[in-house]
Amino acid sequence: MKLLDGYTMMHEHITIDLSGMKQDADACLNEREATIAELKELYRYGVRNILDVTAMGMGRDSAYVQKIAEETGIQILQSTGFYKDPFLPEIVATSSVAELAELFVREIEEGIDGGLIKASCIGEIGTSNQEMTANEEKVFVAAVIAAKKTNALISTHTTLGTFAKEQIQFFIKHGIEPDRVVIGHTALANDLALIKDIIRLGFNVAFDTIGKKSYLPEEERVRFLLELEKEAVLDHVVMSMDITRKSHLKKNSGIGYAYLFEVFIPLLKEAGFQEESLNQILIENPKRLLHR
Repeated sequence: MKLLDGYTMMHEHITIDLSGMKQDADACLNEREATIAELKELYRYGVRNILDVTAMGMGRDSAYVQKIAEETGIQILQSTGFYKDPFLPEIVATSSVAELAELFVREIEEGIDGGLIKASCIGEIGTSNQEMTANEEKVFVAAVIAAKKTNALISTHTTLGTFAKEQIQFFIKHGIEPDRVVIGHTALANDLALIKDIIRLGFNVAFDTIGKKSYLPEEERVRFLLELEKEAVLDHVVMSMDITRKSHLKKNSGIGYAYLFEVFIPLLKEAGFQEESLNQILIENPKRLLHR
């Protein structure tokens, strides 16, 4: 799908429901009017595309998301795939890798839930803290098969930045083109050398938890990005917020989807980050990655 001219946020959830497994009602993001209001605010900041990486088993609701896209003017690209343990539905355990891959391909080529919305990405597919479980590996293998057939982008989840190296080794072993993969949440490992290694090997790095300061201070994110700018490797970096909870919304005293533009980007600019670099991350890289 062709992106609209403007900024693209590469790792978001317009609705998501992990509340059952977490036993936490806050983990069900389903406040339609508040979400619409915040996305209209993003539109005013120049956002025209959002990649929603809510996979199956995470409360994915393609019709809900499409209606919000129509009301806000932002193109919301949706995803296929499965998340990680313990959020993987039973179908992952009971299906073969080939059957899972066939499902991903069908949602990319024919549409999600038999509808008109075709998946633009495989993700977010995840690994657990410091490990890849057997069912997670099935999802990763199926994702590679489907990506090779469709040239769809793969977007991953690393738990607090762990297992990123192993994800990369997996993809290299299975022969996927590195530039067709975004490794998620890598900054949370607080390891600039790891980020540089991921990029050096041709993979893409997501600074996709902007605003989650309890995991990593914003100053560290700024420092990392300035160093990557200095080394001229920002062509493999994308950026987003990863809003996942009711309490993240402004209406509920959270930071909101627009925090990236209201707070973080001004911090970057104050530190000397260039407008051209922002355009690389928020415009040019998404255009390349989401083009099939």
